[in-house]
Amino acid sequence: MKDWNDFEKLTIPDVSDPRRWKILDGARDRAGDKLLIAMGISLYERVNFIRGLEDTWTDIYQAPHDLGRLIDILVDMNLYAIECYAKTGTDGYMFYDDWGLQDRLMISPDSWREIWKPRYARAYEAAHKAGLLTFLHSCGNIVDILDDFIEIGLDVIQMDQQENVGLRLLGERFGGRITFWCPVDIQNTMVQGTLNDIRQYCRRLVEILGCPQGGFIAKWYADPVGAGHRQEAIDAMCDEFVKLSRKNRGMEPGARLRKN
Repeated sequence: MKDWNDFEKLTIPDVSDPRRWKILDGARDRAGDKLLIAMGISLYERVNFIRGLEDTWTDIYQAPHDLGRLIDILVDMNLYAIECYAKTGTDGYMFYDDWGLQDRLMISPDSWREIWKPRYARAYEAAHKAGLLTFLHSCGNIVDILDDFIEIGLDVIQMDQQENVGLRLLGERFGGRITFWCPVDIQNTMVQGTLNDIRQYCRRLVEILGCPQGGFIAKWYADPVGAGHRQEAIDAMCDEFVKLSRKNRGMEPGARLRKN
């Protein structure tokens, strides 16, 4: 949609079509005791797909009302989806929105707070009312708005890069307030570090971010080949995380996250 004059012509999928939700039949049983997370309809990247990134940034200043109307449609679709997922026994609801550049947010934090923050808040409130944990994947440096996400109810932040922010800063400002879900930094240590560097980084992740009131969840990157991760590096990371899990929690890795 290159022109807002075509807004009324925009084809909006019918999220309530029952055929869209047949895949959920038996999903809880298939997942067993594993954490079952539903993927939400993104509130930023979906807008970029519709308007284009450059036009989206321009809309923030030249067409904020129209931009808000579009995001509100996406929020409403998410609210319906949350109800459907909750009925199946889903544990969590996750957005994938990359907000950060390497050293700062893509847009003004004030613009984010004005346009996107209240709309994320609506979705997180609905998810919590439905008994779902809230997750967000967001790459880049997002520290300018992470306090805001915590304020509006984000439970888990999934970050593949930490070194562009700094582990110590993340721990000091946000440790104990939110759960971190991370692999070893995918851009730096996992690519350039020795196997010993990788194991040490695993220990630092757990030590700095693994607060009892917040927490740390280990993961590995879904596209290791694309990120340039060699197999021995992946093996070292996974092996160290398993050892740390058994040592620090006294349980096997993969135990289901409890909602309490």
